[in-house]
Amino acid sequence: MITHLKGRLTEKHPTHVVIDCGGVGYFVNISLHTFSQLPSSENIQLFTHLQIKEDAHTLFGFMEASEREIFRLLLSVSGIGSSIARTMLSSMTPHQIRDSIATGDVPSIQAIKGIGAKTAQRVILDLKDKVLKIYDLDEVYPNSNNTNKEEALSALEVLGFQRKQAEKAVDKVLGQDTSLSVEDIIKHALKNL
Repeated sequence: MITHLKGRLTEKHPTHVVIDCGGVGYFVNISLHTFSQLPSSENIQLFTHLQIKEDAHTLFGFMEASEREIFRLLLSVSGIGSSIARTMLSSMTPHQIRDSIATGDVPSIQAIKGIGAKTAQRVILDLKDKVLKIYDLDEVYPNSNNTNKEEALSALEVLGFQRKQAEKAVDKVLGQDTSLSVEDIIKHALKNL
């Protein structure tokens, strides 16, 4: 298996690069995360994952070994193919994906284009234990977003909104930005109610 490529960058696009290694040009699919980290110099090294199917051999490249590791974990989940895994890594950093899985943050994963609620739950269910073990994380550390979400929901219920209705609005807000304070979550949720 091809585990990395080191050579001259001859083409650079947001979805792929071409690397010349000893006169052979390799077409390598990349995520936006890797694209944003590509150096301006011509000589680069990418960690790779080779996917072999009946009709194609496809190379995926990553600037960091940790991103490749997350990519491979995602591929192990039923229903997640290479294109969805690449989309996930284009939408979130590898650390954000890892933390979302470790904390069971379904709305963050579901916010990625092409990921539904069932797929997001399956990703967390299949990978949570692996992620905690591989990255030596303590059992799910408390996520301030969950606390903020609960506080925002309580406040909206006090204001007279039904729990289900408030939860939809809060999830929509947190799907766009998970770092909001309780006050901001409530303000944005009220616009959606």
